[in-house]
Amino acid sequence: MITAENILLLGSILIATSILISKSGYRFGIPTLLLFLLVGMAFGSDGLGISFDNASDAQFIGMIALSIILFTGGMDTKISEIRPVLFQGIVLSTAGVALTTLLTGLFIYFTSAYTSLSIALPLTTSLLLAATMSSTDSASVFNLLRSQRMNLKQNLRPLLELESGSNDPMAYMLTIALIEVISSGSSLNIGAVAFDLVTQFAVGALLGYGFARITVWIINKLNLPNSSLYPIMLLSMVLITFTVTDMAHGNGYLATYIMGIVVGNTRLAFRKEVNTFMNGMTWLFQIIMFLTLGLLVNPHEMLDVIWEALLIGGFMMLVARPLSVVACLLPFKGLSGKARIFVSWVGLRGAVPIIFATYPVVARIPDCNQIFNIVFFITLLSLIIQGMSIAKAARSLGLDSPQTNDGNEFGVEIPEELETDLSEIVLTDEMLAKGNRLADMHLAKGRLVMLVKRNNEFIIPNGQIELRSGDKLLVISERTKPSVD
Repeated sequence: MITAENILLLGSILIATSILISKSGYRFGIPTLLLFLLVGMAFGSDGLGISFDNASDAQFIGMIALSIILFTGGMDTKISEIRPVLFQGIVLSTAGVALTTLLTGLFIYFTSAYTSLSIALPLTTSLLLAATMSSTDSASVFNLLRSQRMNLKQNLRPLLELESGSNDPMAYMLTIALIEVISSGSSLNIGAVAFDLVTQFAVGALLGYGFARITVWIINKLNLPNSSLYPIMLLSMVLITFTVTDMAHGNGYLATYIMGIVVGNTRLAFRKEVNTFMNGMTWLFQIIMFLTLGLLVNPHEMLDVIWEALLIGGFMMLVARPLSVVACLLPFKGLSGKARIFVSWVGLRGAVPIIFATYPVVARIPDCNQIFNIVFFITLLSLIIQGMSIAKAARSLGLDSPQTNDGNEFGVEIPEELETDLSEIVLTDEMLAKGNRLADMHLAKGRLVMLVKRNNEFIIPNGQIELRSGDKLLVISERTKPSVD
């Protein structure tokens, strides 16, 4: 019997179960978001019997969740880090998506025409299936790189985060354009699609930047009686930005991502409260989004497309994505061959492809259920194979470096007005090879070790303190790069 109380109870149980399972999964290197997806499937129609088949509602939940995820991801991105890889990221997020769609779409079409597999899709539908999966998933990439505290060489982390945060608009536009072509029965007009894409990018970028500046001004000028209201005000501005941009025929996902970058790199009042609130909201909506998508799928239907999905998924991972990355990064000489291999491997699929796969279902495109099930299966495949091997791949290619984070484990916050940054360094045996005293660290000018954490003990350091492998140093440094202001 469906009542408000039952819905609230079941929703709370789902969220609590996901969080509890994610704790054990993290120890074994299983992507947290994959576990959320599996929990949704376990409670769904083929599991414990919760029936949910409304693709429109799932699409709406995904839209809100992605807006918040992209904004928070943008806030955590430093302009000083993405500036050296800006052009590479833009090329990957535009030309890379288009090339992946073309290669995968042609592969699906020829597989349909010349093999005995049960899939039989015309060219436009094959391209549509490819388009829904053509972008790397921002939620998965942000979550994996940050939850595992991966610190990669050659600016790979900002490159991957920039690509995943900005390539959804291209995949979205291609998906919508192909749905319109199939629904109307007309031919694909490349010129019209290109014009719409440029328009969506331009409007999204301009409104994202404009709303960011307005938001920063409002928050810094407001004098509210309760500091807890500032993050709520920011959240409302994020959703306003997405909605207004969409109404103006721009891309709301790009707008919220750019808004996050601008807000995150500008002086902002009550930043601690804002960061805590937005990180909590991001986790909540990631859980809700993946649970909803897990409930939406009927796992037994995926058995009908398992071989087709394995073939297409394998082609995307091993052929289409690597070829696209190689072609897009060919003009750029700053990345090593190993770095290009790693970028090719981090072509994670996640919630975004599944959400985009609901658009053909809502539009009632022929073979829409087959498209949805193939996309869902390939997403599971990507999260299991690629998601669980990213850290190992970085180590194998020699691209990982000593872990650093923002120092939040120490519980220390500094006023924004000081224009300084906090970072955390985890010491290794290699770092202590030339001396185990703080004076032997030879930190760069403008950097100072504030605290040392050894197990559960905090130590106020001096130059002669003896350091050990595994010690965590809280470092304060001058902010050398200018902000957006």
